[in-house]
Amino acid sequence: MESTTDSTSGTSGTSGTSGGSGTSSTSGRPSGGVPVDLVFGAPELLSISAFARRVGLAPSALRFYDDCQVLPPARVDATTGYRFYSADQQIRANMLRSLREAGLPLADVTVVLDGGVSEARAVLERHRTTVRNRSRAADATIAAVLRSMPGPDSPGTPGAPDSGEGPAAPATLVRLGGAELAAAVRQVVPAAHRDAEFPVLGCVLVEIEEDEVRLVATDRYRLSVRGLKPVMTVEGPPRRLLVDAERLAGIGTWAARCAAVTIEAGPGGATAHDTDGPEETADRADGEGSREIPLTEGEFPAYREMLTALSPRRHRVIVDRRALITAVGTGDGESADARAVALRLGKDEVTVSRPDGTEATTLPAVRMGDDSPPIGFDPAVLVPALEASVGPDVLLEISSATDPIVVRSADQAAFTTLVMPVALPDTPAPPAEEG
Repeated sequence: MESTTDSTSGTSGTSGTSGGSGTSSTSGRPSGGVPVDLVFGAPELLSISAFARRVGLAPSALRFYDDCQVLPPARVDATTGYRFYSADQQIRANMLRSLREAGLPLADVTVVLDGGVSEARAVLERHRTTVRNRSRAADATIAAVLRSMPGPDSPGTPGAPDSGEGPAAPATLVRLGGAELAAAVRQVVPAAHRDAEFPVLGCVLVEIEEDEVRLVATDRYRLSVRGLKPVMTVEGPPRRLLVDAERLAGIGTWAARCAAVTIEAGPGGATAHDTDGPEETADRADGEGSREIPLTEGEFPAYREMLTALSPRRHRVIVDRRALITAVGTGDGESADARAVALRLGKDEVTVSRPDGTEATTLPAVRMGDDSPPIGFDPAVLVPALEASVGPDVLLEISSATDPIVVRSADQAAFTTLVMPVALPDTPAPPAEEG
């Protein structure tokens, strides 16, 4: 191991020692060029301590990155084992430090440093999305804890933003395409469910953030999330609105007739305004120019944590959406055991059948990943998730037979549904035909 006593040694010179003896670090440097060692004529080398100070990394970190083959030294002394670095390694070291400070895993750092431009860009964009999601989840968690604590930020406390006393919190304004909002409502509302024990499940969560509006609903067996991009910059602070699903469905029907809808949300409630046409549209006597958005009190399930906790998807399958809906059926009028279906993934196909393998329908598919065990579903849960998707194809992302699967529209990445599988009896799959 290297000793840290070499921290005062700036370069490898003729004497091989630090201090006043040996060659001056400025000797032999051609004007405007790279420092050159007088003996070997090679670029000047920096000791590990000198290089660490120059690039802002600890010597121990440099040793670690050498062991990982991410930043090997330019030369290692065969006798002492000391590491020496060249000046032209500073760019790579600085980039390495910056990426690690940004939280990039080391495996992804190597892709950015050594991979192609497209690979590096994909890694960075993916990590940026992960960081943003974590930040939003952390912000939501902190906000929830703050709301539960007594103090000036708690609801009902004199002077709190939503208490009606003290300075009023600014309203939040966000404009969305009317057709897009209506489509999002149609996709998400079916996942809500009236539940006397958990009334909040009959609501849709509307999250308004700086660059996105999210609609979220769940019935505990299915979770639907649809993102919308505002057509104008969001004004005001982020908002979380709980809206009764049936009432929101009516607003969605109204929004379909508007070119654009502006949602105005503040401490006193929320309203949707038709911003299609002249300014006086919102003040029409027939009342068609705006809709009150009735808000509900409650704590919506922490859906972001659900999404973050998903196991890595081992299998991805793209299949014809309508054909899959027909093969799965609805299960109406049957017992829970009888209506369960099993999905079995083949090399380039998906087979839908009863749990025992009977009444099988095989569909062509594009599959990525290794072999998967049969996965059971309740058609009453899976079919609505498939129907809410758009486009001819649907993408199924599968972790295991017991983890929720992710249902995505192959043509619309902004809509995602999680569907819980059901347990299948221990029935072996039908034997494959020979030949």
